Amino acid sequence: MAVASIKPRVAIVFTGGTISMKMDNAFGGVVPALSAEEILALSPSIHTLTDLEASEFGRYPGPHVTPELMLELSRHVQALADQPAIQGIVITHGTDTLEETAYFLDCTVNTVKPIVIVGSMRNSSEPDWDGPRNLRDAVLLALSPKARGMGVMVCLADSIQAASEVSKMDTSNLSTFESSNFGPLGRIVNGAVLLYRQPVRRDSFTVNELPRFVPIIKCYTSSESELMRLALESSTPPEGIVIEAMGVGNVPPPVFHQIIRALEQNIPVVLTSRCPIGRVEHLYAYEGAGKHLYEAGVIFADYLTGQKARIKLIAALGAGYTLSQIRTAFEWAE
Repeated sequence: MAVASIKPRVAIVFTGGTISMKMDNAFGGVVPALSAEEILALSPSIHTLTDLEASEFGRYPGPHVTPELMLELSRHVQALADQPAIQGIVITHGTDTLEETAYFLDCTVNTVKPIVIVGSMRNSSEPDWDGPRNLRDAVLLALSPKARGMGVMVCLADSIQAASEVSKMDTSNLSTFESSNFGPLGRIVNGAVLLYRQPVRRDSFTVNELPRFVPIIKCYTSSESELMRLALESSTPPEGIVIEAMGVGNVPPPVFHQIIRALEQNIPVVLTSRCPIGRVEHLYAYEGAGKHLYEAGVIFADYLTGQKARIKLIAALGAGYTLSQIRTAFEWAE
């Protein structure tokens, strides 16, 4: 008797993004249009790799994604990961906020099963649409035993990146996603998954309720204190603040004085750098410099970008972390 082969099972969650878009003359531009079924029909090679369990979470452009949607998606992905028959999970996403959702999932989904976030830089109306190839590579990665325990990964343009390390670096290039500090985890070459290292750091938070307001304040020449003052005096005061400082972690004096105000109100203030590469340090000692910020109680976010630090702070606050616990989560390398 012939025995039918059983292919491994991968769940694919479709959330929208450019991979689901096409040109619509009525709107005069590119808009979300393709359903999960239509995207899969345009990616026939995937069906030879695995049995698919597809679900359509939504058709959101990247800028429409919110922390509330991220938390809902996290719970959906956790439920899929808890199913024994599912070997890995792939999630399509708009590239504008892909790195933030990927990191939120990395911080909140508890599983050793591979979770892969994928998107495309070209829409389906373009002749060089990269959606099907990226989707195929993401499925290959989700199926790989080597990817177990690696956390959430981002897979586009043959490259495998850690959710905690990757950023979108180019507005339109196919190879836009890079991990500038540490490099990629690996590559997919001729259908083979090649993984060379593990993520530098992973965190886990059990998020129960999201904070309402966690802004990012970016520093620049002659930064005014007004934005910080408005945030602190708003009808919904921030539950945490991320500061994108200059260099290794220095801010103009007006911003420094508002940071002290925030700390006096027991608001966690997390410091990152506006530089895309490197870590923040408490080195300089002039007014507004890192040494005084650190001694005042500012939390240093190591190598995280501003948007990543905000996601981590949201997750920590949502898990009910104390100020001391938040500091430990960020300053793990000290």
